Amino acid sequence: MSFSQPSTPKGELQPSTPTTPRPEMIPRDSTPNLHNDEYQPVIERLTTIYNRKIRPLETTYNFEGFHSAPLNRSDISAKPIVLLLGQYSTGKTSFIRSVIGNKYPGEHIGVEPTTDRFVAVMHGKQDRIIPGNAAAVNAELPFRGLDRFGQSFLSRFQVSQSTSPVLENMTIIDTPGILAGDKQRVDRGYDFTQVVDWFANRADLILLMFDSHKLDISDEFKMAINCLKGQEEKVRVVLNKSDMVSQQQLMRVYGAMMWSLGKVIQTPEVLRVFLTSFWVVKPAKCFEDCRALIEAEQKDLLRDLRDLRRNAAIRKVNDIVKRARIAMVHAMIISHLKSQMPALFGKKKKQEALIANLEGEFIKIQHMHHMAAGDFPNPQRFKQSLAHYDFDKFKPYREEVIMMAEQALSKDLPKVMAMFPNSVQPQLASSELNPFVEFDPETAMANNEFPPEYWHVDTVDHAKYQPVFESLQPSDGVLVGSKIKPHLLETGLPNNVLADIWRLSDYDNDGTMDIHQFSIAMHFVAVVKNGGSLPEKLPSAMQPKPMGLLS
Repeated sequence: MSFSQPSTPKGELQPSTPTTPRPEMIPRDSTPNLHNDEYQPVIERLTTIYNRKIRPLETTYNFEGFHSAPLNRSDISAKPIVLLLGQYSTGKTSFIRSVIGNKYPGEHIGVEPTTDRFVAVMHGKQDRIIPGNAAAVNAELPFRGLDRFGQSFLSRFQVSQSTSPVLENMTIIDTPGILAGDKQRVDRGYDFTQVVDWFANRADLILLMFDSHKLDISDEFKMAINCLKGQEEKVRVVLNKSDMVSQQQLMRVYGAMMWSLGKVIQTPEVLRVFLTSFWVVKPAKCFEDCRALIEAEQKDLLRDLRDLRRNAAIRKVNDIVKRARIAMVHAMIISHLKSQMPALFGKKKKQEALIANLEGEFIKIQHMHHMAAGDFPNPQRFKQSLAHYDFDKFKPYREEVIMMAEQALSKDLPKVMAMFPNSVQPQLASSELNPFVEFDPETAMANNEFPPEYWHVDTVDHAKYQPVFESLQPSDGVLVGSKIKPHLLETGLPNNVLADIWRLSDYDNDGTMDIHQFSIAMHFVAVVKNGGSLPEKLPSAMQPKPMGLLS
C-alpha cells in the first residue's frame, strides 16, 4: 500500500525495537473486565460460595499440604495471569517487552541466563519494583500464598509494576530460565517445580517457550512440564525465533519439537503451537520465506491473549468448580485413610502399608463413592506428601462439610453461571445521555465543529459505506490496499493526508480493512473535506464495540 506506506502489508505484531515501542499490539477495547460493575456481583457471589462451602472442606482435610493454599479475595478477583515457562534464552523476557510495548522495571535480556527470579509483571500507576517479601503479604496482590516456599524463594521473587495499558488486562509471570546440562544440578534453594505448580494452578494461560535452535528438554524442564498435568487446556507452545531458520529447517524443527514433547506430555490431544519471532533488536540475518506464516501465527497468539480478558470471569467459575471437585476427592482419600487406621496397636506399620498400596486404595475409593479415576491425584506425588503426616491425626468423614461442597457443585455454582449477562451493553455516548439534545453531523462539519461525540463508533455510518465496500469485491470480509487505493485517490485528497487516514483506519496494522475500518476511513475523508483536522491517533471510542462476552 502506498500513500507513503510500505508496499508490503505489515503483520499485527512485528518485533519491537528500543526506538519503536509498540504499545498498541494488544488493542484496548471496551470489553468489560473482571472489575467492571456488571461482573462484580458474579465475583462477589463466587467468593461467598467458596468461603462458606468449599474452603471449610479444604481446611478440614489438609488440602493445602497436598495441593495449594486456600484462595483469598484477591486470588478470585485477580486479573488473568499468563505464565511463561522455558529454558534460558528462549525469548520469554523479549516476548513480554514486545507485548507490553516498553521496558518494565528489572528487565534483563541476554543470550545467557539473565532472569534469575520469578517476576510478576503487573499494571501500576508508576514504574516500580515490589520485593517478594512485601508482595507476599500485600492483601491487594494475588501472591499471599507464596510465603509457604520460604525466604530463599521470596528473595528470588519480585513484582514489577509498569504503566503499560496492556497490563490493565493481564498479569504476566516471567520465570527463571530453566537450566540444562550440569547447571540443572545446582540447588536453587527452593523447590522450583512446586512454585511452578502454584502459579500454574492460578494461571489462565501457560506458554511453553522453545528456541528454534535449542529443542532439548532438560530434566528440570521435564519436571516443570509434568507438574502441569490437569492444566492441559491452558497450555500453549511457542516456537520462538522461527525466522532464524529456513522454511525447510523450520518444518523439521517443528516435527522434532512435537516428537520431544510427545515423550513428556502424556495426552492424546495435540497442543496448539505458535510459530513466532519476538525480538527486542532484530538480528541482521533473518529468513523471510516464512514471514507471512509467522505473522499470522503471532496474530493468533495475541488473539488468545485478548480473549483472556473477555473470558476471565467465566474461567474463575470454572476454576472454582474444578478446585471443588479436587477437594471432594481429596476429602474422600483422607477420610478413607483415617478409617483404615487401627484403634490401638500397629499404627505405623498400617500407615506404611497404606502408602505402599496407595493405588489400590484409590481404586477402592473410586468404587465406594462412584468417582472418576481422572479426578484422582498422581499417586507418586501424593505418596511424597503423605510421608509428612500422621494418618491417625486426619479428620474422619464429616457429612455436613462434604454435603456443603456437594451443594455448591450441584446448585450454587450453576446459578452463578446464570448470573452472567447475555450481552454487553456499551456505555452511552455523552450525546445520548440527553435525548432532547440533537447532533447534526452535516451542520457540525459545515461549521468545522466536531464535539467529542463525533469521534465515537456510533457516528460512523456503516450502512452508507457498505455498498461501496461490497463493490470493491472483498475477500473473506476484508479489502487489501491495492483495491482500496484507487477509490481513495478519487477523493482528491493529497497522498500525505490519505497516508494518515490509512494509518488511523488500519488500527490493527495488517495491511487490510474490514467494513468497520473502511467506514472509518471514509468517515475521516468526510472530516478533511469539510475542513476538519485528523486526530493524532484513533480515538479509543472509535474501536469496534464487543459483540458479547464470549464473542
